[in-house]
Amino acid sequence: MTGSDCGRIIDVVAILDNISFILQRLTWWSVLDILLVTAIIFAILLLLRDTQAVVLVRGVMIILILLGVLTGFEVLPAFSWLVRTTLPALLVAIPVIFAPEIRRALERVGRASNILPFSAGIQGMQEVIEIVVRAVDQLSDLRYGALIVMGRYDPLKEYGETGIPLNAQVSEKLLIQIFYPNTPLHDGAVIMEGSQIMVAAAVMPLATGDIQSQSPRRRLGLRHRAAIGVSEATDAVAIVVSEETGAISIASGGRIIRRLDTARVRNILTGFYRPLEEKQGLEGWLSRLFQRQARQEK
Repeated sequence: MTGSDCGRIIDVVAILDNISFILQRLTWWSVLDILLVTAIIFAILLLLRDTQAVVLVRGVMIILILLGVLTGFEVLPAFSWLVRTTLPALLVAIPVIFAPEIRRALERVGRASNILPFSAGIQGMQEVIEIVVRAVDQLSDLRYGALIVMGRYDPLKEYGETGIPLNAQVSEKLLIQIFYPNTPLHDGAVIMEGSQIMVAAAVMPLATGDIQSQSPRRRLGLRHRAAIGVSEATDAVAIVVSEETGAISIASGGRIIRRLDTARVRNILTGFYRPLEEKQGLEGWLSRLFQRQARQEK
């Protein structure tokens, strides 16, 4: 046996001794501690998924790894001092850089914490979906520009105050009449809660960030930007009909899916509402926590 072979065996034995030492000190509390830290990191990454913060997080992680490796060399004392001096300032700057994403993540947690029984507006939505789909189909054929915001759990009262109250039962003819060109209710959005049209001509918040990357071939108009904006701020589903082309789009979670036919519109809306009726208790809570990630455009 050569000296190098002996050295390898000694290294393996040393590694096994270290593993054995760690396992001997491992307790149920240690396992729970590791699982909690893992769950927190996983939840943060899950909440930030499909947002612009993911790129920033990736860059921060790469920088931290490089700094950790470089500061481990004793031959770089000046660099280590610089990192130790500037690190507190970087930790303070991170919340400022990630402010919009942190706010959005906290909003998602707040929505998921709603474990109250589902409201009547969520139950029995299939008939409402059929009415909306037929109306959207006709609006598309007529090329009437339209923006329909269908509420879910988040309150939309803040945006409803900017429009004209209707409090009317949803119907196909009423939706078409609202969006008839050059009428007082044509501009703005219709806000629906359950089977009721609560408000017409409401003003929606415009999308933030680089939304044009979602539609590189054609710039998005105000209706599409408003649909994305309200879906960023709330868990509502926004349906858009283009006045120029008659194309139908659906926005949710800050994302928009364009050029849909009525069958896909029906399937998407059913997917947003029907599972929520069937899931109760812990399963429903978990569904609301992860529903946005499951609905993102792939």
